[in-house]
Amino acid sequence: MPLVGHLVREMLARVPAHVNRDDLMSAGYAALVHAARGFDAERGVPFARFAAARVRGALLDELRGLDWASRSVRQRARRTDTARQELTAELGRTPTIQEVAARLGVTVEEIENADDDVHRAVVFSLQGFATAAADDMVTEPSAGPEEMLIRREKLGYLKHAVDALPERLRAVVQGYFFEERPMARIAEELGVTESRVSQLRAEALGLLRDGLNTHLDPSLAADSPAKEGCVARRRTAYYEQIAVRGTLHTRLAMTSPDGLPVAA
Repeated sequence: MPLVGHLVREMLARVPAHVNRDDLMSAGYAALVHAARGFDAERGVPFARFAAARVRGALLDELRGLDWASRSVRQRARRTDTARQELTAELGRTPTIQEVAARLGVTVEEIENADDDVHRAVVFSLQGFATAAADDMVTEPSAGPEEMLIRREKLGYLKHAVDALPERLRAVVQGYFFEERPMARIAEELGVTESRVSQLRAEALGLLRDGLNTHLDPSLAADSPAKEGCVARRRTAYYEQIAVRGTLHTRLAMTSPDGLPVAA
């Protein structure tokens, strides 16, 4: 049982804060029982090692069960995001939630619910920059030197991508994700409605995703925007700003060799 407690504590340190400790403990204890029943000392494997492998597997299975990204949620998120991008290009501004709903032929409430499902799942901190499945939420503690360098470069790009956001979008991202302030408070400080903050948040995440993918994984980036049009020019300028804010050296300098943030 202490082994289960240790493994759960180890995993809780590397997953989002909303993951419930009791759920993981229950899954771990159940795996411990199954390990005890299936243990064969003649194999020459110590019970602690045998049980640890079973418990870790059970904890990952539990996290997969908590994964936000059901197929329907992923599909709704993609449709909503596509509609927003199309309307932004057509209107030359960020569309209202009513306009997005009209484009998709759904109610405003359905759009809001879809956005809530997505944003509840966003793992956005200096531990990562994308929505994550269960396996992605757990940082691999034994990453090799090459993997660690890639990870540190990604974190540096993330910092520069946030810094390069337009002022209002940056304020929403920092306030909502990094400082975990209520949306109502952010709306009050910006002098807008909570609905508008939600729109700004979605716009910021879209920019961050496309900006990071443009530099780190072009195959995942949205189609290159046309050079004509105010919105297209602003997006292109944003992508360029991310690139010129630093070099590989300065991005790696933001984290220690083991990937932890370095104080400014």
